[in-house]
Amino acid sequence: MSSKALVVFADGFEDIEAVSIVDVLRRGGVEVVAASLNPEPWALSAHGIRMSTDAILSDVLDDEFNAIILPGGGEGTQNLKKCAPLLERLRKQKAVGGLVCAICAAPTVLEEAGVIDDESVTCYPSCRVDMGRRVEDVPVIADGQIITGQGPGAATLFGLAVLAHLAGEKVAHGVANGMITEF
Repeated sequence: MSSKALVVFADGFEDIEAVSIVDVLRRGGVEVVAASLNPEPWALSAHGIRMSTDAILSDVLDDEFNAIILPGGGEGTQNLKKCAPLLERLRKQKAVGGLVCAICAAPTVLEEAGVIDDESVTCYPSCRVDMGRRVEDVPVIADGQIITGQGPGAATLFGLAVLAHLAGEKVAHGVANGMITEF
């Protein structure tokens, strides 16, 4: 049975992170639901691209997912932090043993939700001050149920790390080879 992942799009999301994550996971056979915080199924990226989504977050918040994934982007991250139902859903996701994943500025949303315990994490360098903990200076960290990425340049690697946890290392390596990238 295929894994299912929720990728949350908030206005101001980092374009390359959101698209790379969805693309890599779908290439690996993961069922991805891209959901918008907006009351309509679309979100506006940090660089002005209006992106359609599969759903509205409020309609899928109670669905079961193997992973919940948050793309970064400064404004997008602030919008994610303001969504109390999302913060609660992240806590529930961790409590039931699911993956909680964020890249760039979005690991600060995980911090805000209180889902990071003693796991090692990374984030965009200027966001370290908002983490309230030690942050590693590496592109991607997978530690227990938490997967974090540093920024846009790490988006494909981050997606592959999530894919490896959802579909296995062999699938992730196959996708990486097909994309002509390292994993």
